[in-house]
Amino acid sequence: MSDATFCPACIGLPEGQLEKAASNGTSQIVLSLPGIHCVACINGVERVLRDIEGVANARVNLSMKRVTVGTDQPISPEVLIDTLEMAGFEARVLDTSLLGADTDTYGRGLMTRLAVSGFANMNIMLLSVAVWSGAIGATMHMFHWITAIIAIPTLFYSAQPFFESGWRSLKAYRLNMDVPISLAILLASGISLYETIYGGRHSYFDAAVTLTFFLLIGRYLDHRSRKAAASAAAQLSALEVPRVMRVRDGVRQMVNFADLAIGDLVQVLPGGRIPVDGTITEGTSQIDRSLLTGESRLSNASAGTTVTAGEVNMTGPLTIRATTVGADTTLRKMVTMVDEAEATRNRYTAIADKAAALYAPVVHLLALFAFAGWMLYSGDFRLSLNIAVAVLIITCPCAMGLAVPAVSTTAAGRLFRAGLLVKDGTALERLAEVDTVVFDKTGTLTLPAAARDTLDAETQSIALALTQNATHPVSQAIAASLQGVTPAKLRDQQEHAGKGLSAHYQGQTVQLGSGAWLGASKGTYIKIGDRTPQKITLRSELRDGAQELVQGWQKAGLTIHLVSGDDADETARIARMLHITSWQAETTPADKIAYINDLSSRGAKVLMVGDGLNDTGALAAAYASVSPATAADASRAASDIVLLNDSLTPLIELPLVARAARARIKENFALSTLYNIIAVPIALAGFATPLIASIAMSASSITVLLNALRLKGKL
Repeated sequence: MSDATFCPACIGLPEGQLEKAASNGTSQIVLSLPGIHCVACINGVERVLRDIEGVANARVNLSMKRVTVGTDQPISPEVLIDTLEMAGFEARVLDTSLLGADTDTYGRGLMTRLAVSGFANMNIMLLSVAVWSGAIGATMHMFHWITAIIAIPTLFYSAQPFFESGWRSLKAYRLNMDVPISLAILLASGISLYETIYGGRHSYFDAAVTLTFFLLIGRYLDHRSRKAAASAAAQLSALEVPRVMRVRDGVRQMVNFADLAIGDLVQVLPGGRIPVDGTITEGTSQIDRSLLTGESRLSNASAGTTVTAGEVNMTGPLTIRATTVGADTTLRKMVTMVDEAEATRNRYTAIADKAAALYAPVVHLLALFAFAGWMLYSGDFRLSLNIAVAVLIITCPCAMGLAVPAVSTTAAGRLFRAGLLVKDGTALERLAEVDTVVFDKTGTLTLPAAARDTLDAETQSIALALTQNATHPVSQAIAASLQGVTPAKLRDQQEHAGKGLSAHYQGQTVQLGSGAWLGASKGTYIKIGDRTPQKITLRSELRDGAQELVQGWQKAGLTIHLVSGDDADETARIARMLHITSWQAETTPADKIAYINDLSSRGAKVLMVGDGLNDTGALAAAYASVSPATAADASRAASDIVLLNDSLTPLIELPLVARAARARIKENFALSTLYNIIAVPIALAGFATPLIASIAMSASSITVLLNALRLKGKL
């Protein structure tokens, strides 16, 4: 049994998450899987683990390259690692000390190998020109030896990812795309070394290095697109408070979150995130509940108010009695929902994965057929092996490997210039299939604002002076609505926790805050001296480009829905303004996920557009997702596309670009297939040497790249 090792290329979890007790009596072990990259890997890993006695379930997260294994009896991580490695999957125990570090060693390694192979390829091509130009005798042999000295170390280093992946696959009695790639490189190098040692006329080191260089380009582009898809579950986990202030017998003590028990008293200071589900026993404050509702309006909280983990205490100290701790808190359940939703979306089968499923066995059979046929026909082992190598090289999936990354990178560049950041490698393929859109309201289609037309000029200037430097979301909305107004000169400004703001103006006390504080009804009011408090109307205004976006997507044939945590009246008002007939109000995070799942179960391919922490689960559960750059970190992490502009108008062309990208991908595969239909018979007939095969392979790759660049033009 091998020792458990730590993987510096994986994403760590918070301390204590490697093996933890779950609420249902099972325990969980989390392992890194740095080598997985497709749906077949997900299914293979889960199938292997489920066959192990004591494993209750296994769930792979492709974005994080990890697997969470639920066990109903004690199992050592080393047992899981050994079983996975026997099946051809590299597995490592997570190193939690690497949290937050830049650990993309795999990506940096690919880039270094790409640079080495590119530099070596340029030098080998220069030497090959001399041989092609007619060098003979000792001069030709010298150039062959120099080429060998450059090529062999280069291939040993640069082609290592293909060799390792192919070897793991063969040890597990499986075939993957890297097996024919590795065979082609090794056989071309082996024949070339044999020819060099025995003074032969031809060597094909240039073909092997060129092949490696082009394949590394595709592998690196694919890695970069996947690397951008950070896990939303990890972002939500980061919201959990690792250490909390526990109050026991009047003594305050800082303890680990894991040490809390139901019934403990926890103190949360202003600005702190609430760590547990519970009930307030002491204190008055306002709570930011955007994690659950998505709304920026704060809720008043006092003794007896129920609070949940993940909410933020804004204005006053609170003491909370814990009713739920650990894995049963609302925040932890949300993390689990998001993780499960991400795992489901990771099962999307990309076009490249579908093509690869049949590719490897066909290539091996063709090469074997060529070798056996020519051996029977000619009896010349050397000739037969050369033709078999030419078949392997000419059918190598270089163009196929570039077909998707080249289009994705070109389309992502076009969208980025328009203000859209593409994070996930398969996002454009999925977006091209979308037929239904679900919008969140607050922060996505609307922004909070205050109505200024109900206030006279003097009141406007006082309100601006009171709110312009405040951090409260309502104060910021009021200040934003009063741009262009000259602020009044105030003295002795104060902020009153859970109530509002006050100051002195021309010998009078001015106040702005909750109606309860100012002796009025529910809402936000401003009071000047002894005058009657004036209500400040707070409402949502449409975000710039919202109407154009909804109309544009409706014209593109998309069905539009609106879901919101806001009340029914406000949600209905915005739906009417945007001519959206399908809407739902007062939704929780679980409600939004259920809404998405219900549409999906009826065959809809759903695009979710949202920005709040409460949207994270829905963003992860949807077939594709978009969030603005102002969204919460976890929401951006769960999204395939991030909108970088304040206006929504750049999103209008998103489905058009996605559909065009899918068309280019299919065209690239058609070109690659046509190339093989023409080139393979030529290679089988013995008319293509490994060098000619390498040139043909490179030409097909360049054709694929040029076709992808057409996306830069008019759609």
